[in-house]
Amino acid sequence: MGDIEFNSAVITMQAVVEVPALDNDPAPPWPAAQTGPWSWLPLNADCTDEELGLFLAALAARIEVLPPRGRHEVVDTLLAEELLIIAGGLQVSDPSTGRVVVPGCCAGLEDWRDWAQALAGGSPWLGHDPGPEIGAVGEDLRVWQDGGPDRHRGRWAGLHVDLPRHALPQLLMGVQRDLVGLLDALAGWAERADLGRQGTALVRAIDHSFTITAPWDFPEG
Repeated sequence: MGDIEFNSAVITMQAVVEVPALDNDPAPPWPAAQTGPWSWLPLNADCTDEELGLFLAALAARIEVLPPRGRHEVVDTLLAEELLIIAGGLQVSDPSTGRVVVPGCCAGLEDWRDWAQALAGGSPWLGHDPGPEIGAVGEDLRVWQDGGPDRHRGRWAGLHVDLPRHALPQLLMGVQRDLVGLLDALAGWAERADLGRQGTALVRAIDHSFTITAPWDFPEG
């Protein structure tokens, strides 16, 4: 998890995915954490096997898996996708105030690197309903949970987290370390699940789809 001290507060940034409602789908072919739908699952090296199983079940929830829907069929279906996508993104927290900004509806973890656009004065699309947005406040960045009409009329109100603009690369590289740790955890899970080459290919596909290990080229402001 990326973190930075700012105004005596430690601002944290982490990759999260939204847990879908899996009640109407066939049960995952591996143990999966029993986490309430529409909650947020943090992704890092510390994920348990059950949390990894939930992450993979969420990846497969939007894809039709043909019977018998065992673990090999699910993984084959994931590997057949050109790009994997999943609801989620980056969550920013200020533990000193308890404020947390989460991804908006329809945001995807696959776009997490778009946050770097804020270094050049842009605000990436972070979802809607509510619509998170990044704005500049002097040399700092203000991450709004809802960049709605009040924000655009200049009334700086509502839930937000502030962080120094110069700290954003450090925070994003912290997220990258978390996601690299996730890949390592998935590799271990796949070995324990006896997936063989399927498991190796799955880890590679997740790395590719979510641009995890690629080097950074941060824009200049």
